[in-house]
Amino acid sequence: MSDTTHKADWGTRREGGQLVVYFSGAWVNDAPKPSVETLHADIVAEPDLQTLHLDSDQLTGWDSTLLVAVRQLCGWAEARGLRTRLDGLPEGVQNLIALSRAVPENKQLDDESPDDFLSNMGERTLAAYHGLNGYFEFLGLLIIDLFTFFRGRGRVRGKDFLLLLQAAGAQALPIVALLSFLMGLIIAFIGVIQLQKFAADIFVADLVGLAITRELGAVMAGVIMAGRTGAAFAAQIGSMQVNEEVDALTTFGISPMQFLVVPRVIVMILMMPLLCACADFVGIIGGMVVAVMISDVSVLQYCNQIQAAVDLNDLSVGLFKSAVFGLIIALAGCYRGLNCGRDASSVGQAATSAVVTSITWIVVADAIFAVMFHILGI
Repeated sequence: MSDTTHKADWGTRREGGQLVVYFSGAWVNDAPKPSVETLHADIVAEPDLQTLHLDSDQLTGWDSTLLVAVRQLCGWAEARGLRTRLDGLPEGVQNLIALSRAVPENKQLDDESPDDFLSNMGERTLAAYHGLNGYFEFLGLLIIDLFTFFRGRGRVRGKDFLLLLQAAGAQALPIVALLSFLMGLIIAFIGVIQLQKFAADIFVADLVGLAITRELGAVMAGVIMAGRTGAAFAAQIGSMQVNEEVDALTTFGISPMQFLVVPRVIVMILMMPLLCACADFVGIIGGMVVAVMISDVSVLQYCNQIQAAVDLNDLSVGLFKSAVFGLIIALAGCYRGLNCGRDASSVGQAATSAVVTSITWIVVADAIFAVMFHILGI
């Protein structure tokens, strides 16, 4: 393909408003060659130039060295508004140059971001507006498809629905139970150390029972499921987006919202209260272990105190919160997955964003519920 015995060279000739640049010799990596910047200076010096024609009649060999030179010349010519003709080059060079032009150049971050504060604030405001608009559109489509599902017209495969129940329920139970047990241990240990100063060890049951059932059981289950299942939803749907499987569903007339989002939302709303109930029970058991081991409280006294301190209202508050947290987790995971890009890195970003969004809105929702329940006296 190359002939290294000939020196690479170039020449120019003017033909009206067209400047012809002809390459000669072997334009290969190890052959001596002139500076392309010199050729650029000659092109800039030509007045009233309209077209740059590249020719290779005297070319004896070429490799990527010629491609780089041609690409630089084309870039300089286009920057001056000149038309470039590549029909005089070898067909392989023309194809590779066309391929390089088809891929957009990566822009630097500094070029994309505005320099001044007001422009940057405006860009962020517009991005937040478009993000909220996308969320509301997503919620609207979900509500419509949920009504369709409950009317018996949804396209949900029973086998897939059962697999989702298993993945979000039974398979998530061990990690939820383990962390809830440890959380009960920690709360009880801190409470017992302080309550022993007042000879009020028995009230550690009140502390553990109310904290777990009203707040921490639902919140811990939500955080765990956000990192486990919410990220999985985003990664699964994001991978389908990358592989164009979501587009295939749309082509077959199947709504991705009905087929992918609705089952996951329903599964999370159903499974989260069950996981929360298990987390409450295991967390109370963890508190009992600490109370019995490092204080004078017996198992029977602990259970009686739990029964007196925690009523059905407290348990219902936690279960209701967990159902809302499940909805938040499913919405965040599915939304990020459906809005994923078309490359592998976008799948990772979608999963990370789903976890961060879920945990953030879980904390916000829990704060809102705390204030609302206090006002209502619940």
